Amino acid sequence: MKILKKEVVWQGKYLRVILLYYQDSNGSIRQWEAVERVNCKGIVVVIPITENNEVIFIRQFRPVLGGYVVEFPAGLNDRQEQLIDVAKRELIEETGLFSDEIIFLAEGPVSSGLSTEVLTVFVAKNVQEASEKLKKFYPPDESETIEVLKIPINKALDNLNELKNQGNYLDLKIFGFLELARKFIN
Repeated sequence: MKILKKEVVWQGKYLRVILLYYQDSNGSIRQWEAVERVNCKGIVVVIPITENNEVIFIRQFRPVLGGYVVEFPAGLNDRQEQLIDVAKRELIEETGLFSDEIIFLAEGPVSSGLSTEVLTVFVAKNVQEASEKLKKFYPPDESETIEVLKIPINKALDNLNELKNQGNYLDLKIFGFLELARKFIN
């Protein structure tokens, strides 16, 4: 099986819809619709952990869902940076926190039937308040209003369930990422 051709059907400022032509295992030519990001070379997620074994989540309004979502800090590589540098930048921009210990955790597709996105996940150990200089250099995105949630790891599931019961969406990826990150928790 192989991709034969990719055609842009529509493009906006941040997204494009593409039509993929591919040859299946029987030799038939088929089509598949997909979405990809414009000017983006990867997406990162950061799992911040404090020295006191607290996990940092963020809560922000997501217009697509018309509601608030609890998730880990994340962002796009839209500046042609190394992914670890994107992780450091997004951690500061979205939480005001910093870590010298950013460790690769996992990589894989987000929604393989819909999107071309591949997510790279990092753990940030011993996060602490970023200096004012760093915060000034990496200010929050003006379109984002983010609430930072610091939750003890041993109470994470209860707290997340409570947030869900309050009407928040929970990004389902956080549960698997938490499990993967457990080996980095003291």
